[in-house]
Amino acid sequence: MMLKLYEYIADKFAVGEWSGYGKKTIFSELDTKSTFERRAVEDVLKTLEKNGVIVNVNGRYQRLEECGYVKGVIRGNERGFAFVTDANGNDYFIPHKRLNGACNKDEVLIGKVESDRGSNDEAEVVKILSRGVTTFGGTYYNERRFGFVRSDDKNYYTDVKIPFALNGGAKNGDKVVVDVVAFPDNSNPEGRVVEIVGKSGDLHAEEKSLIRSFGYVDDFPETVKSEVKGIPQNVGDKAIIGRKDFTDRFIITIDGEDSRDFDDAVEVELLENGRYLLGVHIADVSEYVKTGSAIDKEAFERATSVYFPDGVIPMLPKELSDGICSLVEGEKRLTLSCIMEITADGEVVGREIVKSVIKSAKRMTYTAVQAILDGDKDARERYKEVVPSIERMRALQLALTKRRNERGSINLDVRDSHITIKNGTVDVEPQKDLDAYKIIEEFMVLCNEEIAEYLYYLELPCVYRVHERPSTEKANDFISFLSACGISVKWKADDCRPSDFAALLNRVEGEPVYPIINKVMLRSMQKAKYSGSNLGHFGISSKCYCHFTSPIRRYPDLTVHRIVKASLDGDMSVTEEKYFGCVDEVATQSSVKERKADEAERAVDDLYKAVYAYAHRGEEFDGVISGVTSAGVFTELENGVEGFTRVEDLPRGKYVYDEKTYSLRSGKYSYSLGERVRVGVLGANLTTRRVDFIILTKKDKKRCAKS
Repeated sequence: MMLKLYEYIADKFAVGEWSGYGKKTIFSELDTKSTFERRAVEDVLKTLEKNGVIVNVNGRYQRLEECGYVKGVIRGNERGFAFVTDANGNDYFIPHKRLNGACNKDEVLIGKVESDRGSNDEAEVVKILSRGVTTFGGTYYNERRFGFVRSDDKNYYTDVKIPFALNGGAKNGDKVVVDVVAFPDNSNPEGRVVEIVGKSGDLHAEEKSLIRSFGYVDDFPETVKSEVKGIPQNVGDKAIIGRKDFTDRFIITIDGEDSRDFDDAVEVELLENGRYLLGVHIADVSEYVKTGSAIDKEAFERATSVYFPDGVIPMLPKELSDGICSLVEGEKRLTLSCIMEITADGEVVGREIVKSVIKSAKRMTYTAVQAILDGDKDARERYKEVVPSIERMRALQLALTKRRNERGSINLDVRDSHITIKNGTVDVEPQKDLDAYKIIEEFMVLCNEEIAEYLYYLELPCVYRVHERPSTEKANDFISFLSACGISVKWKADDCRPSDFAALLNRVEGEPVYPIINKVMLRSMQKAKYSGSNLGHFGISSKCYCHFTSPIRRYPDLTVHRIVKASLDGDMSVTEEKYFGCVDEVATQSSVKERKADEAERAVDDLYKAVYAYAHRGEEFDGVISGVTSAGVFTELENGVEGFTRVEDLPRGKYVYDEKTYSLRSGKYSYSLGERVRVGVLGANLTTRRVDFIILTKKDKKRCAKS
């Protein structure tokens, strides 16, 4: 009944019939008389407002489009201003004076305004639809009449006032968790301290506070724990009925040294016709996480596991992620398998997708596999039963990689850091580009493509992984930048292809300009996301792609598993009816949660990098300029640690910032993106996670050593 009322009222506004109606007029139109009926109508109006369908302007309801308002989420900046991106990817600048009480991550309605700076992208917040942050971690400070907490999330630009009676005994400089309890007009939010996690400057306290700033907690709700207790930790005979039995095949897992959740296993055979048979077997998480269960609802809410240098906030409880769903060596596990027949040049000529049961024959690590590929005698002797399989995998991977490169897949050089903690000491090293990684990456990419194509051509719903081509504006900016570097291209901004970008990288590879081209190209691209529509994947030059291979740690994969299994069971109508509406919701939720997880992981990584830099203050390193602003220069070391040199700390001169060439120049000195420099570490701040470098001259070397 409520759904019908919602649809009826929404339709009235959609056709413009009720545009400008007030609440009383709507009551009259619906002939509502009882308090119960009117409350039902009010609930629908509130829901329509929350969903951004209508907006209440001075007591009268209008469609969002009629008001010229835009719905979006506040992206704050530590300097107090913010941005909002609309559904079409357009960015709007919100100066602090026009935020009207909105805070970072709040969902808001904004309206365009005339700009004081002459731009056409300025807006103001006209309505706050929902608050994005109500609990976070930060540092407590005392004032005369009250305390306040400054969030560890630098983009949450507003301090929260804490009455002394609600500070929980916190002292100046304590790392705390705070609940925001009120958002007064024309004043700072108000809150109460709910947990004291340690002292400012302590790594454990800083990390825990930072993680809580993003809303992450280790524990699962009691309803989830209760459901988990009823899930068996072994595969019984009944569970394998109707599944293909692959337990006698030589299937292995290849993961990191410290991995505990193994959700993919692989095998490669060489057929008599000279082709390869690749089997990718993925944990059947959907067999244990049923739609609508408490576990499922919590998994949807989390949408992804979040990884930190010393731990993980998992999407699923460990009884599932490390237990019955993990493809551990020597144990029967339920899986979904994609078996592919592939020619010697990497073309898939046959495919079978089945429900299955496997038993991993060997748990391998990337390090061990790499040692085998490198010809290490000890490793090849220790794993002699695995060596032939690994060699076949490597040969197949090379064929697949060659084929993907030929179709224009873009191989950007993205620097990753490997952070370790040994005996309390933080070490940061460059992430090794192992051939062993490439094997699993290539197999998983191919499997994801095959699953996406399977669902697409059956016209079944799917949560696609999409990466749209760069916007015309960003592509134009990139072409202008290339021109400033003396590089001309034949392709047009409104019709660029992945192969154009790949060819450009190949063209400048090995040249001094390569790092800067790589960096600016990455910035010109859109961010990959999830979608219920197949929009293709620009980066890997794929017409059809989804995520299927990590259902233990990603909710889109779990959803795709459910759809595939339903199709294999033969009830297409149920599949379409049940999932066509679901995939858009899953895509939106997962994209939002993925961005949040990325932010949290980067922030915690930056904390550890600051600890590393602090321990190495006074030392010198080689680096590459990774960012240039009017305020100074960012430099990235080979291990991924990035530091900032203020313009005041550069050699004396009147510096001018050129945004087209990403450079900062004075009469004598210039600093450009991609330029190699020698830097000294001046210091680091754990709370702000900022590292300070100085770009060294002979004079500065003495200064750095003294510090």
